[in-house]
Amino acid sequence: MPPSRLFSPVPLVLRHGRPASRRAPLYGAASFRGCSCSAPQRQQETVNTAQATNPNPRLNPTTSNPPTPPTDHRALAQKHELFITSPYSPGSPLLLPNGAYIFQKLQAFLRAQYPQFGFQEVITPTIYKKSLWEASGHWENYAEDMFSVQGRGATGTTENAQVGQDEEFGLKPMNCPGHCLLFRDEIKSYRDLPIRYADFSALHRNEVSGSLTGLTRVRRFHQDDAHIFCRPDQIQEEIDQTLKFVGMVYDNFGLGPYKLLLSTRPKDHFIGTVEEWDRAETQLKTVLDKSGRHWDLNEGDGAFYGPKIDIILKDSNGKEHQTATIQLDFQLPQRFDLQYQASPLELETGPAPQAAGSLDAANRRPVMIHRAIYGSLERFMALLIEHYAGKYPFWLSPRPAIILSLNQDEKVLEHVSHIKSVLSGLKAKRNPDKAGPLPLSATHLPIDTDTTARSLAAKIKHARAKKYNHIIVVGPKEVETEKMQLRLASQPNPEQAVHKLKQILPWQVNESDTTSGKNVELSIREARRYFEFLVDSYL
Repeated sequence: MPPSRLFSPVPLVLRHGRPASRRAPLYGAASFRGCSCSAPQRQQETVNTAQATNPNPRLNPTTSNPPTPPTDHRALAQKHELFITSPYSPGSPLLLPNGAYIFQKLQAFLRAQYPQFGFQEVITPTIYKKSLWEASGHWENYAEDMFSVQGRGATGTTENAQVGQDEEFGLKPMNCPGHCLLFRDEIKSYRDLPIRYADFSALHRNEVSGSLTGLTRVRRFHQDDAHIFCRPDQIQEEIDQTLKFVGMVYDNFGLGPYKLLLSTRPKDHFIGTVEEWDRAETQLKTVLDKSGRHWDLNEGDGAFYGPKIDIILKDSNGKEHQTATIQLDFQLPQRFDLQYQASPLELETGPAPQAAGSLDAANRRPVMIHRAIYGSLERFMALLIEHYAGKYPFWLSPRPAIILSLNQDEKVLEHVSHIKSVLSGLKAKRNPDKAGPLPLSATHLPIDTDTTARSLAAKIKHARAKKYNHIIVVGPKEVETEKMQLRLASQPNPEQAVHKLKQILPWQVNESDTTSGKNVELSIREARRYFEFLVDSYL
């Protein structure tokens, strides 16, 4: 899905819904490099309106001025050991274990939601021949932002492209053509639609070196990319369900308020007819109007193949970033000659309105919807890093707990090791020489330990600075009773954490004790059960 570019002149963003009360000041040079199939975006002038109560709580109300987080994600990433960059691969961050943990949890969260929204995950190549990108229209409209690669022979010729190795290749900046190939592999019936493909493949875009910034502007990234192939009569339902998906995810992370923009046909560099664009834009407007959500019109900022709906958030520097996107596409199905067996009702309406390609009289073209919830996972991570400022929800936190030894007695250290193995999900190994596979359902947690000879006060101070969700203290008493002392530390939602803890220890937990930094005594099994509660509740 191609990204957005910064252009001038400045288009006017019009308000739909409630009338505009006054015009807001122009934003600074916003970093609009979207990571979905988006076309060049431009610096924007907005209309500021009074924020109304949203009748549909699934999405936060839109705003002309999304909040600015207090701290840059690059500074936080250094403090919490999330990622580094290297001059040997500019714009391709190297994720440290803590950053990789957050990245993988973000992927796992969406994977857990895919079944209820009907998505099937696929894996597609990283590199395709130039002829594929020419067929999709990307080579003509997007080549300057692609990395070209040459195979054996290095002549770059496209002759005998299907079998030869000399043709020029391109690293993929988006997944759309690959998903079209999957759909085209066999003729589908109207009963098979909609078909929803999801893909986490790595993407590459040849960004200008001076624009690279941490995780928000990169050259290599991953996208929660998906494409829906549906019948025309299914468009409204699919977009409505996608808006619900977006709302559920953003509410879970507590992100927003944010801007909801409908971007329309660009003046130049678009494919298809004006009539096709008008029809697609009308359908998106209808869905947005019926959704009850407020939205803005961003004229001329659509992708080169279709209009789109974008979610815009601000980073700590005040720059705006596209995250979620929903894009309607009538063009790629024509370019790749995608078709499905028409329903009896469709056949009764007469011949297909689009006769391009080799469309059979009994078939129809599907509509393609490009969809991303996070957008770029790296960019979404950057915004979450700033949003949580080290206080991550337990299920997402790379530092859910640390176990501190009161001294360096051998029995204390053995008990610390045993507690770590149980709380992390590995459990105590009766026979360490005989390793077996862990179940796929196991919840693994990166539990850390501090068994240095420093004082307990120094260890606690260090653990608090590192923003561990929980601090566990183990000494001779805990060895004797086979228990531990647990303290809530950096919690983004301490009230809910206490509520879960009281479900485990209903008669032992005093809410005022936990919120004032006092310890709670519990067994290893009780602590593991409490941690599992937190993971399952997305706390």
